[in-house]
Amino acid sequence: MLTFPPSTRIYMAVERVDGRKGFDGLVAIVRSQFGHDPFAGHVYVFVTRRGDGLRVLFWDRSGYMLILKRLEKGTFQVPWDEREGPPRVVESAELLLILEGIDLRGATRRARWSPSSPVV
Repeated sequence: MLTFPPSTRIYMAVERVDGRKGFDGLVAIVRSQFGHDPFAGHVYVFVTRRGDGLRVLFWDRSGYMLILKRLEKGTFQVPWDEREGPPRVVESAELLLILEGIDLRGATRRARWSPSSPVV
């Protein structure tokens, strides 16, 4: 199971990538298409063109880590329909559900508490 600190943002690419891309190819996408610094410690998730593979890339202070998962049957379902655009921010729980093969398109989130603006 993957666990990330709450301060870590998880960016999921909307566009699918070539399944043969490795560290350098994915880092190039993070820099050029996302405009992000891959050394910031955030997590980047990519789905392969066929949809049966998923790649998770992040920097862990001493090097890049690349986690791969390939489904033997079926495809990964992302909770949006677009095929182009900026990366989406997802929560770690959503990423784990996607990795388990759960389709989140029909899921709804309950209202959450958020702190009110500070009074000065």
